[in-house]
Amino acid sequence: METGGGPALQPLLCLAWVAAILPIAAAALPIPASAGGRLLHQLLCAFSSRGKTARASSASSSSKAKFTVPQKFFLHFYVVGVVVTTTLLLAIWFYAYMKMTPLVPESSSYSTIASHLVGSSNSFSLASFWSSRPREHKYRVWRTVFVLILMEIQVLRRLYETEHVFHYSPSARMHIVGYLTGLFYYVAAPLSLASSSLPEAIQYLRYQIAEFIVKGRARMPDLVIDPSHLLKPLLNLGWCQWIGAVIFIWGSLHQIRCHAILGSLREHKDSDEYVIPCGDWFSRVSCPHYLAELVIYLGMLIASGGSDISVWFQYLFVITNLSFAAKQTHKWYLQKFEDYPRSRYAIIPFVC
Repeated sequence: METGGGPALQPLLCLAWVAAILPIAAAALPIPASAGGRLLHQLLCAFSSRGKTARASSASSSSKAKFTVPQKFFLHFYVVGVVVTTTLLLAIWFYAYMKMTPLVPESSSYSTIASHLVGSSNSFSLASFWSSRPREHKYRVWRTVFVLILMEIQVLRRLYETEHVFHYSPSARMHIVGYLTGLFYYVAAPLSLASSSLPEAIQYLRYQIAEFIVKGRARMPDLVIDPSHLLKPLLNLGWCQWIGAVIFIWGSLHQIRCHAILGSLREHKDSDEYVIPCGDWFSRVSCPHYLAELVIYLGMLIASGGSDISVWFQYLFVITNLSFAAKQTHKWYLQKFEDYPRSRYAIIPFVC
């Protein structure tokens, strides 16, 4: 029995990520100016500019400012991220709780599973299909829940920081293309993390809704939530999930510190003055908050098990997008401050 929509979702997400990655990768390549390389690079710099880099870009061309939005609209990214991630998390967690527990099947169910595997029954109900899922499949669904919890923590924290840690200048702007790219990311990223289990979870929810419509509330069984069954499967996942979680926490702690440093640089909220940030990973790179973001999503990639190609494409987009933005920020620092530390790299120590 196929879970409708499963084969189609991941290829669509991969195509979307490739479409987002290609312009950034092309702009980073040494394409001759005669072939449009310089124009492509200038366009991408304008599209990705925000804050101080957007101000420098708009100073050279007043027409570019027409296609910008306030940088405080960053808040929209995380509102969208919270809504999408929470919806996916609740849907898949409910499905996992109802149909993917316990992780280790009881002995009485082995004969049922075996009969489906050998094909002794030509037809079986949707309910029996779900109950006969092998242990590996159950692990995959619960692993998706685990990774979505990490994503939920990330977007909730970023929502809080955007509102309470950063003090955006009233004149800080970002390009509308960069704004739309951010919205795209916080829809596509949770979908990619959930893509392996989402189609079957949706199918199960549709089945439940249809059953409710046919039977009515009076004939539906009472829903009883056992907290231990909600959490215990997460504790029984493999070492990849916990190594990924440790890496995620490590990156998050550094990003929290770096964001606090950046937020403290502008004590006067209406000021446009900038100073050289110092502390934590700023001693080695110009954009340690971007480096921490790479670490955070590396943790999610490892926690996901690395079996979903869409998650790899998502991480490739994170690397290319943040590396390009970091290089532009690093260049701005070097031009802005004569005494800027020349030993700092843009985003990855000893690499770039």
